[in-house]
Amino acid sequence: MTATLALLPLSRDSRTGEGGEPRHVTAEAAPAAAEAPDCVEPERSLRPDNADGPALERIRTQGKLVVGIDQNSFSWGYRNPATGTIEGFDIDLAREIAKDILGSPDDIIFRAIPTNLREQSLENGTVDLVVRTMTINCKRLEKVSFSTAYFQAGQQVLVPKGSDITGYDESLSGKRVCSASGSTAYDALAEKSFGAIFKDEHDGTDRDEDKLTVSNQLDCLVRLQMGEVDAVVTDNALAAGQAAQDPAVELVGEPFTEEFYGVAAKLGSDDLVRRVNKVLEGYRAGGAGSLWMRSYNQWLKDGLPGITAAPKAKYKD
Repeated sequence: MTATLALLPLSRDSRTGEGGEPRHVTAEAAPAAAEAPDCVEPERSLRPDNADGPALERIRTQGKLVVGIDQNSFSWGYRNPATGTIEGFDIDLAREIAKDILGSPDDIIFRAIPTNLREQSLENGTVDLVVRTMTINCKRLEKVSFSTAYFQAGQQVLVPKGSDITGYDESLSGKRVCSASGSTAYDALAEKSFGAIFKDEHDGTDRDEDKLTVSNQLDCLVRLQMGEVDAVVTDNALAAGQAAQDPAVELVGEPFTEEFYGVAAKLGSDDLVRRVNKVLEGYRAGGAGSLWMRSYNQWLKDGLPGITAAPKAKYKD
């Protein structure tokens, strides 16, 4: 039995499943988004538990775990051109969650979603979870729920080799800088751009002519390769994969943020979040022999050397 690969861009009819057939989604009322003024450590999540609840029951009824992923991020979630399969660090984790909930790592449907539609895909029931290098932060916690952190990254600058840009600093002044809409990189530039040009005229409308703000982060690498932008700001974990794909680009400067990736679920899906946290406890366990380290060694070690363990879980109580 193999996993179902429903690698389709998110469409307007987001409740259709593989092959376009209706995907029956049991309505689950999500609590209204509320601001979290005392959100200090957003990576704190619910304590792990195996107890069933409405979200888990719905997943078992549909018979597959539907996971939003990337199919273009080398080493994280990408289609291997030699085999046609979806592989990477995020994919390994998604399969482990499916195995725990449904009994097999192949009881899964992968749905490719753009960076800027990760939250929406959870809100409207297109996917059950998003495992797509998604940074946990206070702003996003108003719209989705997160597991504990499964990876630590930081924002950094990617440039062509030989560039006079030295990092996230004044050397960006007057430079064309690409980022993905809805990303923490775009938010960082909006807060402090050092004079960089990073906004398109039509920001927020997802128009094809946008050169600086794109739907999928990999599009920034393409624009960099074509000379349409001077630099890319993105997670260094993603940029390391891009540098591995293209030896003509490199990371410069130091990471200027500390960010944690989490598995995202629909707001209020507490039973599912607790179950994912239970899976993550087992995934991290075992030190150098853990499933987490095995996946890191296979996919990420060459581009991000020196990591010896997964981030420690933090809980709310």
